[in-house]
Amino acid sequence: MNCPKCNAVMEKVTFQRIEVDRCTNCKGIWFDFAEHKQLKTFDRAAEAIDTGDRKTGQEFNQIGSIDCPIHKTRMTRLVDVKHPHLWYESCPVCYGVFFDAGEFTDYAEENLLDFFKDWLMKERK
Repeated sequence: MNCPKCNAVMEKVTFQRIEVDRCTNCKGIWFDFAEHKQLKTFDRAAEAIDTGDRKTGQEFNQIGSIDCPIHKTRMTRLVDVKHPHLWYESCPVCYGVFFDAGEFTDYAEENLLDFFKDWLMKERK
C-alpha cells in the first residue's frame, strides 16, 4: 500500500496485536475501520506508532483531497468532536482513517491543553 498523501510505501506497525500502516516518508498513519478508537484506549500506543515529526504532519495536513489507499475513492475530511482543531481523512467505503504525523498522538490525548487549542484555533473555511 502507498501513502495517500506522499505516495511513499507504507510499513506495517503492530501494537497490542493491532496492525496499522505507517508511511515510510511522511510518517502518516492508516487505520482500518475503528483501529484508531481501539488503540486510543491503550497507554503508550500513540508513542509507539506515531513516531513522525509533528511539523511535517502539519505541512502534509494542508493536502486536503486524497484518495483511500485501498479503494481509491475520495476520502472525506473530518473533525473530531473532542478535538475540533484536529482534521483527519476517512474513507466513505471502508471507514478507514488517515492521520498525519503527530495527529494520532493529539487524538489519543485529552487534557486541558486541548481546550486552549480549540479556543485559539482559527476559523476554518
